[in-house]
Amino acid sequence: MTLSDEKNLSLHREDPYPLQNHLGFELKEWRKNFCLVELPIKPFLLNRYGIPHGGIHATLLDTAMGYCACYSENPNTPIFAMTLSLTVNYLGQSTGNTLIAEAHQTGGGRKTFFAQGSVTDDTGMIIATATGVFRFRAGANQNSKKKE
Repeated sequence: MTLSDEKNLSLHREDPYPLQNHLGFELKEWRKNFCLVELPIKPFLLNRYGIPHGGIHATLLDTAMGYCACYSENPNTPIFAMTLSLTVNYLGQSTGNTLIAEAHQTGGGRKTFFAQGSVTDDTGMIIATATGVFRFRAGANQNSKKKE
């Protein structure tokens, strides 16, 4: 096992959730205060103009920023958060084949945290940036989540 594998141990143990499966994005890197998510661009993700829908960028940013402060070295004690505020700035159009969202925790306290993120594509084009405020979910764990 490499050092990178050890840093992402819980990443490999957490099953994708339904929206993640539907859209097809993957957590590629997840560690304390950081998360990287990738999504191959597929036709069903495009808007009527033929580029990825802005809601896809917002979803990737919300996901990466929400995860960046929720890394737990113990997969038996997951940490969850919910979005309180999300501001997305759209800067460019993707010309690549994959969207890449990166997020960093920028501050916070015991109950809330702040994060910033960006979406680029595999050509390096900056597509969108975002900031957000998130609240840690008190007492939430995977066993208490309702299955539908």
